Amino acid sequence: MKAKIKATKTRKASARSEKVEPSSGNVFANLCFQDAEERLLKTKLATKIAQLIEKKGWTQAQTAERTALDQPKVSRLLRGQLSGFSADRLFAVLNRLGHSIEVRISAKERPPAKSHTRVMIG
Repeated sequence: MKAKIKATKTRKASARSEKVEPSSGNVFANLCFQDAEERLLKTKLATKIAQLIEKKGWTQAQTAERTALDQPKVSRLLRGQLSGFSADRLFAVLNRLGHSIEVRISAKERPPAKSHTRVMIG
């Protein structure tokens, strides 16, 4: 019993010494991916696609028929393996699922370092 208590105290002490940094809001940027904005965009689009498919109750085969993808690609998409998917291709899938896509470019110009990409799903 004493050994167990000692181990717990050691873990707590080491946890306090770890440095915690706030997130930027983009896990890919936090991990220093050069294409962090694109990866986040594709992830959000794929997540929405998966939610819509689940809501409709479709199988991967039914989804493939309706989205002009083959079943293995649907499977990859639903598992988050997005290397073969561009944002444009994911936009097309959303259109085939019956949803419109709107892209808005801000009227106000900002310095490149302060510019950003934001995906709003609603």
